Amino acid sequence: MIVRILGEGQFDISDETLAELNEHDDQVQTAVEAGDHDLFAQALAALVTGVRTAGKELADDYLGPSDLVIPGPDSTLEEVRELLVDNEEGLIPG
Repeated sequence: MIVRILGEGQFDISDETLAELNEHDDQVQTAVEAGDHDLFAQALAALVTGVRTAGKELADDYLGPSDLVIPGPDSTLEEVRELLVDNEEGLIPG
């Protein structure tokens, strides 16, 4: 599965990694719903770090589509709230 971190690049991650990433995604969604900026920053950092460490970064010239797109580490709670407006399952479905 190809995951894009906005502003950084794409990473190839295994399906097994999705369960762990989904836990971080749930925390991001909970923080956004609660308006908790501190929890949001921690959860987003954990999600981005999880993709970076578990995934294999693809070459910059790779032009294939991404299966999932997650916000970059500098994204604000308000920006992520906009991404989640029409997505009840969070950033990572499942």
